[in-house]
Formats: sequence, structure tokens, C-alpha cells
Amino acid sequence: MDINRIHRKRFVTVVTTAAVLILAVFLISLNLGSYPLSPADTLKTLFGRGSDEASLVLFSFRLPRMVLALLVGAGLAVSGAILQGVAQNELAEPGIIGINAGAGLAVVLFIYFFEGAMGEMGAFSIFAMPFFALSGALLAAFFIYILAWKQGISPVRLILVGIAVNAGFNAMLIVFQLRMEPNDFMQAMVWLSGSIWGANWSFVLSVLPWIALLIPFTLSKAKHLNVLSLGDPIATGLGTRVEKERRVLLVAAVALAGACVAVAGGIAFLGLVAPHLARRLVGPMHHYLIPTSVAIGALLLLSADTIGKNLLAPSEIPVGLVVSALGAPYFIYLLMKTNG
Repeated sequence: MDINRIHRKRFVTVVTTAAVLILAVFLISLNLGSYPLSPADTLKTLFGRGSDEASLVLFSFRLPRMVLALLVGAGLAVSGAILQGVAQNELAEPGIIGINAGAGLAVVLFIYFFEGAMGEMGAFSIFAMPFFALSGALLAAFFIYILAWKQGISPVRLILVGIAVNAGFNAMLIVFQLRMEPNDFMQAMVWLSGSIWGANWSFVLSVLPWIALLIPFTLSKAKHLNVLSLGDPIATGLGTRVEKERRVLLVAAVALAGACVAVAGGIAFLGLVAPHLARRLVGPMHHYLIPTSVAIGALLLLSADTIGKNLLAPSEIPVGLVVSALGAPYFIYLLMKTNG
């Protein structure tokens, strides 16, 4: 049997299974929470025949939060897939190498200097935050790229430089957090740990264009990612303008991560785990890997949010902490398997 046909069949199976699981978790999450709804109540409310309380809970709180989890999960997964392909390193991830920290610092500075209180952000601020996050993420990526460059990008050097840049930006974050009012400080702490508890439809609309434009763009660059993954000498020999494509793809990865951080805070390890699982399931070809990463990333974050909001109900665990609790052991496992 043709190898490509085998990969395509496996890809269809994996994505279909992930889609079914997403639908199942979505339906379960609709019914769970501090205001539980029965499946019958949920169904009636979705068709406009539920009570006012059920409609408020479902349409104003749960649905935007769950849609945001799907979008952010997909965005961070694709960002991680791009970084791993560009860096030729399975340990590359926006939360680990400092891109999320750069985006988070820019958003905290924006809040600190222009907003004053995180709870008082208007619609303009919500739509402006992804642009501020992008500027911070680009700054972090610039530092990483310049410091990691030494006659090319060494995968190990990139990770080490990224970890150092991540530490530096996190130190700056702490400095500005300590200058905040106590209430703002606590809200910033929850947000930076990764939280979508305050999501509404404005948050969804602010991140949706970034996801809708950049994921198809990345998919259109799958051929270049496949070539870059072979290493710079081979990519150059095949006629690829390596540095140009690397920069373009890096900007796409940074923009996806920045937009996601702006609305959901610093969710680490998702961009590491989702592409790695996708690679295990469908292979390294990016025209299969990217859509699979989208499905797995969306499923993982939606599941983590469902766990976080119900495990200790009525208290909530920030979704970033749930993802980290699952992703950190996997990162250590990958680190132990990586040679050199």
C-alpha cells in the first residue's frame, strides 16, 4: 500500500476521533459548573426555550469560555508546531522559550500604564491587547533569534537562550506586579498562570481573526516547514530561501502565541505536547501535522478547562495550572529522551 495513503488514512482517523472527543467534552462541559444544568435543560436553552437563568449561564458564561478554550488551544498548538519545525527541535514551545513571557509582559505593562485595573477593561482594550501582546512576543523572539544565532540556529542553543530570555521577562513581570494594587496583583497572578474564567464574546472576537487567518496561512506553508525540518543545508540545496521562510514562519508563530496570551494568559506546555502527540500519531509531514495539532490542542485545553472549573468546585483551578500539571512530566520525559 502507498505510504502517503497510509498516512492520509491515519490522519483522517485521528482527526475524526479528536473531533468526536471534542464534541463529547463540549457537551459534558455545557452541563457542568457551579450552576449545573441537566442535558434536557441545556438542549431547551440552546433552542431558546430555557429559563432566563439558564440562558444567562449558557450564552454569557459557558459558551464563550468554551469557544475561547478551543481557539486558544488550536492557536498555541500550531504555534508550537511551527517553532518545532523551524528550530528542528521537539522541545521548542512558546511558553518554554520566552515568547509567552514577552507577550505577558507587554499586556501587563499596557494594563499598568493605561488601564489601572484589570477588571475595568473596555471593549477597545480587549481588542488592543493582542497587538500589545504581539509586540512583546516579537521582542522576545528577536532577542532569542539574535542571541541564538551563531552561524545558524543550533536547536540546543535556541532552547537554552529561550529559557534565559523567559527568566528575564518573568523577572520584569514580577517587578511590575509588585507595583500594582493588591487586587490587580492577584488578578494578574491568576491571568498569567493561564486563565479563561472571565471570558466573554468580546474575548472570542478579539482572538478569532488571528486564528482564522494565521492557521490557514501556516497550513499553506506546510511544504516549507517540511523542508526546513530536514536541516538548513538540505533545505538550501532544495532551493528554499531558508532565512526568509524561517522569519516569516517565526512571525506567524509569535503572532499566534501573542494573541492567545492576550486573552488567556500564559498557558505553557500545550504548544509542546499537542504537536508532539500529533507527530506520533500522523507523522512529521506538516500538511497532516498542523490540522492534527489543531484538533489535539483544542481537545486538550477544553478538557483541562473542564477539569479546572469542576475539580474543586465552586473554586476554580486556572486552566494553565492544569495544563502544566499534565505537560511538565511530559516535558521531562522528552528532555530525557533527547540526545545532546
